[in-house]
Amino acid sequence: MFTGIIETLGKVEKLEKEGGNLHITVSSTITSELKIDQSVSHNGVCLTVVSIDADQYTVTAIEETLSKTNLGDLKVGELVNLERAMLLGARLDGHIVQGHVDQTAICTSIEEKEGSWVYTFAYDPKLNNVTIEKGSITVDGVSLTVVDSKKDSFSVAIIPYTHEHTRFHTYKVGDTINLEFDVVGKYVSRLLELRG
Repeated sequence: MFTGIIETLGKVEKLEKEGGNLHITVSSTITSELKIDQSVSHNGVCLTVVSIDADQYTVTAIEETLSKTNLGDLKVGELVNLERAMLLGARLDGHIVQGHVDQTAICTSIEEKEGSWVYTFAYDPKLNNVTIEKGSITVDGVSLTVVDSKKDSFSVAIIPYTHEHTRFHTYKVGDTINLEFDVVGKYVSRLLELRG
């Protein structure tokens, strides 16, 4: 479990395909604090540390993960949002994030608003995921509040700190991002689906 509060950015150092799997080697300021078998969120995807070497560590994404997230599009040198699993008894600053991406979305608009930014994302509504106005959403692992919720899109407002300390400053219109919908929203969506 995660909170959606990004600890740091990591840099992709190496990508190695092996069958349907992708081994992703990342350098990060938190590498020295990691252990093999530890869960770390990468752009909102929970992956297990399989090896550590100096300031770099490696995780493996399987074919299922690559087909449902943006990790298959990673390039060497690209930045990833990183968060270690939350500690039991610690403050929950974001919201409950499982690290299980529901689907991807496309960035359709970026507006600068005198010191903040509004990003709009479009997603396929056929998967029955929903956003709720002023509800929570996880974008590439970042816990955010939904504004302008629609059936197939939503926006988020980004403060300067988040813009600088996450991948948001690298996004361009057309980029693919990972979405994890709020657990409460998923529950409401499922109830509505069952009611017909």
